[in-house]
Amino acid sequence: MTDFSHADIKFLAGVGPKKAEILNKEINVYSVEDLLYYFPYKYIDRSRIYFVHEIDGNMPYIQLKGRITAFETFGEGRKKRLVAHFTDGTGFIDLVWFQGAKFIVDKYKVDLPYIIFGKPTMFGDKFNIAHPDIDPYINEEERPSGLMPYYNTTEKMKNHFLNSKAIQKIMAAAFASVVRNLSETLPEKVIQEARLMGLKPAMRNIHFPENASLLREAQYRLKFEELFYIQLNILKYIAERKSKLKGFVFSKVGDYLNSFYEDNLPFPLTNAQKRIIREIRQDMATGEQMNRLLQGDVGSGKTLVALMLMLIALDNGFQSCMMAPTEILATQHFITIQEFLQGLNVNVELLTGSTKKTDRERIHNALLTGDLQILVGTHALIEDTVRFSNLGLVVIDEQHRFGVAQRAKLWSKNVNPPHILVMTATPIPRTLAMTVYGDLDVSVIDELPPGRKPIRTIHQYDKKRGAMYESIRKQLQAGRQVYIVYPLIEESEKLDLRNLEEGFEHTREVFPEYTVCKVHGKMKPKEKDAEMQRFVRNEAQIMVATTVIEVGVNVPNASVMVIESAQRFGLSQLHQLRGRVGRGADQSYCILVTPYELSAETKKRIGIMVESNDGFEIAEADLKLRGPGDLEGTQQSGIPFNLRIANLIRDGEILQFAREAAKKILDEDPQIERPENLILRKQLQKLSGNRFNWGQIS
Repeated sequence: MTDFSHADIKFLAGVGPKKAEILNKEINVYSVEDLLYYFPYKYIDRSRIYFVHEIDGNMPYIQLKGRITAFETFGEGRKKRLVAHFTDGTGFIDLVWFQGAKFIVDKYKVDLPYIIFGKPTMFGDKFNIAHPDIDPYINEEERPSGLMPYYNTTEKMKNHFLNSKAIQKIMAAAFASVVRNLSETLPEKVIQEARLMGLKPAMRNIHFPENASLLREAQYRLKFEELFYIQLNILKYIAERKSKLKGFVFSKVGDYLNSFYEDNLPFPLTNAQKRIIREIRQDMATGEQMNRLLQGDVGSGKTLVALMLMLIALDNGFQSCMMAPTEILATQHFITIQEFLQGLNVNVELLTGSTKKTDRERIHNALLTGDLQILVGTHALIEDTVRFSNLGLVVIDEQHRFGVAQRAKLWSKNVNPPHILVMTATPIPRTLAMTVYGDLDVSVIDELPPGRKPIRTIHQYDKKRGAMYESIRKQLQAGRQVYIVYPLIEESEKLDLRNLEEGFEHTREVFPEYTVCKVHGKMKPKEKDAEMQRFVRNEAQIMVATTVIEVGVNVPNASVMVIESAQRFGLSQLHQLRGRVGRGADQSYCILVTPYELSAETKKRIGIMVESNDGFEIAEADLKLRGPGDLEGTQQSGIPFNLRIANLIRDGEILQFAREAAKKILDEDPQIERPENLILRKQLQKLSGNRFNWGQIS
């Protein structure tokens, strides 16, 4: 077999068409290569044999050598179970099966020697092992020993006899037939400089490790390779984009920015804001197209920075636009920008799905003549009918909520692509930013404007509401306003909507002297906006809502955020919700309400929220707890690959080494044309049509 990568899995010994179909559907394994890259998720040391009399309740997995003395059946129907009494001469333990009794009795015989492997648990006054692995004991050389790999399997796989042990046997067949034809996937120079194990020994030791040391070497090699190709592709894309795309030169600062800075700046810029404006001015003056990600915690002043950059664009004769994911957020930006620019001769308009036809036509015409200088809007901005006279800067807020194709439409609104600034209030850990947003330069606003007090976060159990209501009443009596947020996983979930409705009625009963408004995603946009505006104008003092208020509501007078069933939210979402308060000079509070019964992970999550207001610290913790695929927004932004072995939080150091190695290759061979690097070109082409979606991700 010369090209094992195309060998269909069904032709491998022990598979066949039916099992191949299950492997295709359940774990996306179609070829032998797919199988080899289906790595174990853990390893268990089977080098030691225990005695029954040594067993205690703290052992995770144990291996025993002995004999089955008898089989017994207990219970009826679904509660029926098969029990084998097993002894090694030092004591007895029960082996238990809840299904497959006939197969077990036919296969395993009384009084023959077996090696038993499994997790002991106490049932009544006796230890047992449920559904153990059983191997005939022939001699010491042939018994299972060393580090045994364990593969993730689904329920459907197990029902078709494709458990971890079966995968291990199929893997052994793959190694026997194809591993000798396995071609190296990294150049010799990279392998030597990074001190990596070769691909063949790495594959052998990842699936059948000879010892713990070789396993670690194999894991390092395969993690490095995975991250190396991601970084090589990103860095190559950046270099190609910079060589092909020429950006507009914003060479001067003129009357628009100077007038704003001298007459309209509402408060002094923080050092972080000044630093970022300098960085971006340098970008926009080079003649290269800017692609920059601006991260900043809630309330850090990103909109002000964006506005000042739009004024620089205006000083250089260019239009700007700002796109937000929701009508509420777009309207909020429009109002904020209008207030900032009061008294200055700058034409700003808002374009959303709700904009009337006559207003649309006026906006379209003003864009084409150049009279309209700044356009704020939603997805409506990417419609084909929206055309600019001279678009020079595009600002995208909460950009993870837009698809790649949607974002790309904006920078095709000019013959030369405009400068791009994408903003997010969801802090992105460094390792994730290097990968998901690796083709963007990253700026971070890491300080809040002066006068802001840190929000105090309190954990409150739902059975003790009296004290909480009393503290809320004190805030209301002082003239403040309050959010009460209920979880809503899906807008169609009746239980969630009922909880919200009941919470709304209960809040009105507890606070009869105050006006309570209600907002959720099932409401029509006009209804929702009307309720929001009542809260903004302080006509309603308490807003009961779902997470639709996560972004886009700026009410400095709101000082309390109550999050009901806080255990149902992720850390990043809790942090975003908390950021709705603390926008004024008054002390603000976030109250996390949960039941008493919480998992260890949830307690940890709540504890992090209580202890920290640092968005980046919280994002790092979220990444550790939940993994990159679960983080708020990363699936929409499209982590453009499925990591098979590397972990973006644990393997940050390997990621850095891999990026440096990729950069060195491109510095020496920008087009990857040298003979010794053809292997890299071949792998990139293969990956582009296989596991990874290497589409533009900025």
